[in-house]
Amino acid sequence: MLASTKVVQTFPTARIAPRDGPAVEVALIAQLGHGAGDELFEGAMARQRGHERFIDALDEPSARLAGVDLANGDVSSLYSFGVGPHGHPFHRHAGHRVFTAVSGSGGAQLRFSSASPEQIAHDPAAFVRALRYVDIPPDSLFTVRFGGGTWHQFAPLDAASRHPAFFALSCHTNELGGNLSDALRFSVLANEASIPLLTELLPPRVRALLESAPLAANEVPTIALSLDAPAGSALSRFCATFRGTLGRLRGTLARWRRARGFQSDRGGARRVAVSATAPADSLLHTQLDPRCEHEDHFEIESEPGEVAERSASTILAAVLDGFLANRPRGVTRLMTLRNTLVRPLGLRTSPLGCPVSSLLCTAETPRFAQRYPVIVQAIEEDDRTAQVILGADDKHLRFRSCVAVSLRKGRVAFSLGTRVQCTNRFGRFYMRVIQAVHRGYIAPAMLRLAVDHAVQSLSRSTPTGS
Repeated sequence: MLASTKVVQTFPTARIAPRDGPAVEVALIAQLGHGAGDELFEGAMARQRGHERFIDALDEPSARLAGVDLANGDVSSLYSFGVGPHGHPFHRHAGHRVFTAVSGSGGAQLRFSSASPEQIAHDPAAFVRALRYVDIPPDSLFTVRFGGGTWHQFAPLDAASRHPAFFALSCHTNELGGNLSDALRFSVLANEASIPLLTELLPPRVRALLESAPLAANEVPTIALSLDAPAGSALSRFCATFRGTLGRLRGTLARWRRARGFQSDRGGARRVAVSATAPADSLLHTQLDPRCEHEDHFEIESEPGEVAERSASTILAAVLDGFLANRPRGVTRLMTLRNTLVRPLGLRTSPLGCPVSSLLCTAETPRFAQRYPVIVQAIEEDDRTAQVILGADDKHLRFRSCVAVSLRKGRVAFSLGTRVQCTNRFGRFYMRVIQAVHRGYIAPAMLRLAVDHAVQSLSRSTPTGS
């Protein structure tokens, strides 16, 4: 039975002050829809399992979402983790922890002990005397902050409920903080840290004490946070039952659904310079008749130092890969519509935007970087400029596109230029219809996203020959 209950006009908060070090602070922020906690847990855990840095250990599956960036002086890291229906063992970390979580549809119990290693070594029961609990209601958003060295354990509010405890996003404010061993420090500096690697379990003597004499709920000082009704009230118990029932249903449905997500990038931050003709040194001037019906040229220049030192041919290969891997969704939709309209006319179709659609060609043609089909390619001797010609011939027109990369004193210029020569009246009509959307959206959007892809992929790889 709780000793007292008070009404607060802000976020209900529990603060547990130890004798030494920072306090444990838990704040209840909001309560979500009935059963939402179990549903969120199942969906997020499924996505977490697909992460490249997922690790399942110590009953706390986790993934490192962002590591340290020592080159820029950032020693923080971001993790996701979940605690299931069986909870996880008591443990501690050297550094401070801050996390935001959503409890399962049965609620969660947060258990903390501020006993020091010296106290525990002298008297294992000191760990039990320093225990404090914080109860979190079902389907709730809450935050937790505690100092390094704080023993903690998280579990469902009712161990028999079969609901998960919570899913959380945890910020390690200083991955190098606390009394790390040389081996752990080396792992952090190498950006190879993980939650289990940074975890220290309870000494065997204390674990044996807890197992031999399990604590009853009323034996530990407890703070219960709630929003809709006071903890322990009849309304609170009714809501918990209702939320738990819906949580099992929504959690089951979430497990059945395929977990997936989408990443869309408009590439709108980069300025595209537009001109009516390609520069004099462009390979485009060697293609088709100069009196063609359409010509354009689009160019993006990177910020100084944005692209690590690479050869132009290496950067160009990344741009060509960007046209394939990072397509504007709007262009894809327009191509689907265009293909539907022209297919009955027997015209060429492609899911890729027309200026670079020949990158999907499977015929025997010259290959740039031994992968990308091209008509012509040219690389200067010092590899500071590289360009390729793409294109195809159709019933109504012929088109050629030049994709080029040029290194300019710390900057990189990326360009896409196109020439179109119509072969009949329908071709000229077709170009009048699509010319505005090609100039105003299709070509610049494709170049933006291809450049974004190239910059990001090159920043993740190590320059060769350095």
